[in-house]
Order: sequence, then structure tokens, then C-alpha cells
Amino acid sequence: MIQQVSDSELELMKIIWSEGGRALYAVIMERLEKTGNHWQKNTVITLLSRLVEKGLLKTSKIGRRNEYEVLVSQAEYQAAQTQVFLNKLYGGDAKGLVSTLIEKEILSPGDYEELRQFWEKEREKG
Repeated sequence: MIQQVSDSELELMKIIWSEGGRALYAVIMERLEKTGNHWQKNTVITLLSRLVEKGLLKTSKIGRRNEYEVLVSQAEYQAAQTQVFLNKLYGGDAKGLVSTLIEKEILSPGDYEELRQFWEKEREKG
């Protein structure tokens, strides 16, 4: 099972995913600066270390620089966390989640139609 991460850890994962799944520490810091996150060096190192401990990243040295590589794709992480969310809030009932999305107009008629077409294509494959 893929471990859940904090919002700050997820921010770092998103940066690394957007860099093609691997990024040097310096690139991560640069991207944080561009988004207005002025985190201290030690904070970022601690968060990256936690992600390594959780099995989501691995680190390697390139000369004297650290490179971080994802071990879990963004799609895999999203799928795992969606399942956790679905189980926690809806007792695993996907229909209940979709009903809420439709009732609260979070899912637009256009979104619904796209999903319906996607579903039909998937059923044809199976």
C-alpha cells in the first residue's frame, strides 16, 4: 500500500513528477522559490528524507549533488489516495461519491458525458 503524505511532501512530489520523475535538489529548491515557497533548506531535506523513508522516492548522488527519483507515479499515487478517500468517506461506495459530485454540480453535464463515453470505450475493450 502506498503511504499517505503531508501537503508539504505532496508539493515536493508534484515538483519531481513535473520534472519527469527525477530532479536534483537544486532544481527542487528553484521550483519552490518560483511558486513563492521560501522553505528553509533543512525543512526541504527533512521532507525529502521522509519521502525516501516512506518508499516514494529514492536518492542518488551525482558528484556532490543529490538527485531524487520517484518510485511511485503520479497516477499510482492518485489512484491509491482516491481509494483511501472513497473508503474513508463513502465506505467504498463509488456510486455515492459520483452522486455527490452530480448533486453538488461539481461534475458538469459535459464532464458527465465525457465520463460516459470513456466508460463505453472501456466496456468495449473488456
